[in-house]
Amino acid sequence: MKKLLQINPVLRVSTSTGRIMQEIGELALQNGWESYIAYGKGRDGIKPCKSEIIPVGGIYSTLWHGVQTRLFDRHGLASTHATHEFVRQIDRINPDIIHIHNIHGYFLNYRVLFDYLSQCGKPVVWTVHDCWLYTGHCYYYSYAGCDKWQTGCGNCPQRKDFPASLVFDRSKRNFEDKKAAFTSMPRDKFVIVPVSDWIRTEMSKSFLSEYRFRVIHNGINTDIFNVCPDKVVIEKYGLKGKRIFLGVASIWSREKGLDDFMQLSKLLNDDEVIVLVGMKEEEKKKLPRNIIGISRTENIHQLAQLYSVADAFVNPTWQDNYPTVNLEAISCGTPVVTYRTGGSVEAVTDSTGLIVEQGNVKGLLEAVRAICQRGKDFYQKSCRQYALQNFKKEERYADYFCLYEELMNT
Repeated sequence: MKKLLQINPVLRVSTSTGRIMQEIGELALQNGWESYIAYGKGRDGIKPCKSEIIPVGGIYSTLWHGVQTRLFDRHGLASTHATHEFVRQIDRINPDIIHIHNIHGYFLNYRVLFDYLSQCGKPVVWTVHDCWLYTGHCYYYSYAGCDKWQTGCGNCPQRKDFPASLVFDRSKRNFEDKKAAFTSMPRDKFVIVPVSDWIRTEMSKSFLSEYRFRVIHNGINTDIFNVCPDKVVIEKYGLKGKRIFLGVASIWSREKGLDDFMQLSKLLNDDEVIVLVGMKEEEKKKLPRNIIGISRTENIHQLAQLYSVADAFVNPTWQDNYPTVNLEAISCGTPVVTYRTGGSVEAVTDSTGLIVEQGNVKGLLEAVRAICQRGKDFYQKSCRQYALQNFKKEERYADYFCLYEELMNT
């Protein structure tokens, strides 16, 4: 029986990487594979999962990893004992494929892990959800406008951003350490999977440029994220008679466009309202009257209803790979307005939305009003058709299994 081992710091399905990992594991089980999932126990505790779980480390190793990160800027180089224990687990499982999602997350020592992976002879697939693996510190650099990762980092402009270091800047040394560890992999046993064409292009300028790449876009559940305009959510949030401009994020920040939404709110007419999902309680208190903040929806179906009743989904993100929220909105029949940022534009066509240059808040407003003028009916059917042709998670996950088979047969 074939065995798949996946690695990610979090297991919970409320995170995109945790959900993707679990769903790939479920498909493996359906196809007669054994499925194992390794994750940071100190981050997630013990969570329910259909695959066999491999908890890595614990609360103390996670806390120590945090200390090493905050003080010494050595994220990914603590948790040495936990990683040695995990390597022994990999030997016990003897997987046919090792599939990495993220290894930054206070739970693994990448040097120890790649010392093993480079020698064990197992095929390794690494899905690139962000930029951390080829920079000396940050997980995105677009907002800072930094390109030091192309030649070697140092004097990091984002040292105090995730994974934040409050004292030392060791971005140059981190860059060299990552380069040494990750390029130790045999080229015939290592395939990098960017989830957007944008990050594939970026990585062609990185120290990993000589490795094989296979772009596989993220998928979503197009059955749940479907056109379902329910008036209950309109009544619940006082949206009757309003043109609804929706934004969704797990964490709101200036990089996600929160400041841009605040500026946009100053330009709205009385019949226009912004709805932001994912707001913290303290953030909600600071919002103007024409922005409605929602901490979280009661369930995923209610989120689909909000997508469906919105006139436009607005994503003024300043740095992003291939945001799932764009896919979810389009699948619910709602066009997307986004900045020309990274992979955020890759799901936006003439029939699924509009693209605006970064920082052009007035342009955002003109775009959403142009969509409103055309009317939701103009976009709804074409958005839904595009989603069914491109976003089905079953088809995107099947792409991984085709890649697995290729690797096992070479």
